[in-house]
Amino acid sequence: MKSKMITGLLFLLGTIIFLFTKVSPANTPQLFALASYCPPGFVLTPQNQCLSRNLYQMYSSLQKSGVGGLKSALPKARDGFTPQQIDLGRYLFFDPVLSKDASLSCASCHQPARGFTDGLPVSVGINHTVLTRSAPSVWNVAYLKSFFWDARASSLEEQMKGPLYAEDEMATTPGLLLATLNGIDAYKQMFEEAFPMRKGPDILENEIYTAIAAFESSLISLNSRYDRYAHGYKDALTSKELEGLNVFRSFVARCAECHTPPLFTNRQIAVIGTPEPPGNEFDAGTEKTYNDPTMRGGFKIPSLRNIEKTAPYMHSGRFPTLRETVEFYTKGRGHAVPKNEKLILHWHIWEPQLSDYEVDRLVDFLKTLTGESFMPQIPDIVPSGLQLSNQSKVNSEINQTNNEKRN
Repeated sequence: MKSKMITGLLFLLGTIIFLFTKVSPANTPQLFALASYCPPGFVLTPQNQCLSRNLYQMYSSLQKSGVGGLKSALPKARDGFTPQQIDLGRYLFFDPVLSKDASLSCASCHQPARGFTDGLPVSVGINHTVLTRSAPSVWNVAYLKSFFWDARASSLEEQMKGPLYAEDEMATTPGLLLATLNGIDAYKQMFEEAFPMRKGPDILENEIYTAIAAFESSLISLNSRYDRYAHGYKDALTSKELEGLNVFRSFVARCAECHTPPLFTNRQIAVIGTPEPPGNEFDAGTEKTYNDPTMRGGFKIPSLRNIEKTAPYMHSGRFPTLRETVEFYTKGRGHAVPKNEKLILHWHIWEPQLSDYEVDRLVDFLKTLTGESFMPQIPDIVPSGLQLSNQSKVNSEINQTNNEKRN
């Protein structure tokens, strides 16, 4: 009897020790098991790859570049990442540990609630350093072929090295980044799971870039009310929104010639003569990228997907509202170009002379491009153990100050 009691007590003690071990801080990697399924909009192949799937793949398109009417194909998306790589990239995207002082994450400037922008005219880097351009949205970057406003990067991996290593942005270095992540047991386990064919236990630099690119490529927005209309549901848009669509596609306004459906960008460069904020120097844009004076003042044509969420607008955040942005295009060719600048404006920029009613209808239509049903889940905690970046609060305070100055 006595031996049975001892055996029972030992079993109970072992169970308690086992349960404690499972939840103890030393075993926190258990909290970060990576997903084995694909995000919405993707299908999982037997080879453990996530491939993009959407209704636009049923359609054809001129040169397969997304040019055409409502039922038009999209460009080829970048896909084929594993579920584990995408999920690892999600944690990295939201983790402030990637910055030098652990104060900024990728999500600091690309906040989900703001259409993956930051709500500021120009972004703010480390130590609250004010930068020179606004943060572009990362929705649908899987379809893009160039990155940054001045198109100086040709891949997501090349692009992310800019903010990671710029002294006025996240300010880290490749060596510091590797040392930091390799010092976190949870991340070492997660990288091993996401890259099972690797050699050696240490996290590698290219694996970091691949994981973040995998997550960013999974941010697909193709489920707006406009999309439902495009696929045949005629009641998805109101009569006023349809009027706006007709203005958008008309030869008078010519919006769709640069912001071509269904991606709502033709992925090219345009010189449109947008004004800089008062006191700012003229931004040469793609002239520096291509060393071409004819491209002075040129910038990458952004997608209009979720444009309602991404104010303020233009590379410098010059216009606070969508209506002011649309008004710029109807005020006349080159009306805002500085007198000392001779720009070669894009031939689509002219003088449509839209009425106030037409401008309002355009704005109505642009708001139908909001589609956030595939929004990724923001982690409650990140493997570094750091608090998620409070940059959203900082940005709100900066916005309030900017509004007070305007008023």
